[in-house]
Amino acid sequence: MRSGPLTQNQLTDFDRDGSIVVPKLFDAEEIDLLLRSAKEDRALDQHSFGRNDGEGGRVRLSLWNHPGDGIYGMFARCRRVVDACEQLLDDEVYHYHSKMIMKDAKVGGAWTWHQDYGYWYQNGVLWPDLVSVFIAVDRSTRENGCLQVIRGSHKLGRIEHVLTGEQAGADKNRVEQILKRLPLDYVEMEPGDALFFHSNLLHRSDQNKSDNPRWSMICCYNAKHNDPYEDSHHPRYTPLSKVDDGKIKEVGIKRFEEAGDVAWLDNSRDASATKLAEKAIGEASAACIQAPNRKKDEPPSRQGRQGRQGRQEDFKGV
Repeated sequence: MRSGPLTQNQLTDFDRDGSIVVPKLFDAEEIDLLLRSAKEDRALDQHSFGRNDGEGGRVRLSLWNHPGDGIYGMFARCRRVVDACEQLLDDEVYHYHSKMIMKDAKVGGAWTWHQDYGYWYQNGVLWPDLVSVFIAVDRSTRENGCLQVIRGSHKLGRIEHVLTGEQAGADKNRVEQILKRLPLDYVEMEPGDALFFHSNLLHRSDQNKSDNPRWSMICCYNAKHNDPYEDSHHPRYTPLSKVDDGKIKEVGIKRFEEAGDVAWLDNSRDASATKLAEKAIGEASAACIQAPNRKKDEPPSRQGRQGRQGRQEDFKGV
């Protein structure tokens, strides 16, 4: 068992529930620096892209693989975060990627039920030994679309994911049954709070219909022993250089002097979603071959409809 900032009770809770909230992991000054930097960062805005939720809403996000030396990197590399992740995974971790979820007031869209590993499995990652850290930049409430989790669902293992419209989600019938047996939690958070959650934990969020934005930064980490067996759009094991916690304020005050070190990930390079799409198309083709005598007026198979929808690419989010 590795030493770190988390208590034994927190480790036990994470193992049982699949997530823990650490209140005020970041203080008001640190979060204010992150918020001001993100809201004024033209590069972050220019490299953002949107995903429709099928219900009239749309979520923007920006995503990058390497943490860099700017304020985003200081949050992702600070010891209080990285050491905690290493405790949870009981191994050295490396930065898998980070993203800023920009769920804006009135227009911020929803995310369907999904597991992060439902995507990352497509990237040559053998075990679900990954953890994400959801950092509340704005206040996160039911009204503005806070994260929802199914407590203990990480113990169910990986659930099959399919593309529907512009999002990939867990099998709906299975999720309906899971919700009858496991509790649903709305994770309301204050700025500076952090949610650590397992890659197999089922989670989603509603649209933001409030007058308040719900921005969040999510840092994702993979265990060293879980190095993917093949290349993908996310990195294989790369040693992570930790920084002292005080670096957040030191670098944040400089604002954008080093912002150019972020290598933004383009939404056309989501290999995990592409593989899901290819799988759906393949299943649709197989269904057509197996049913050559379908009558002229007979509707196409459900698999065929999914195949056409599966052509669209997607990034996971919350």
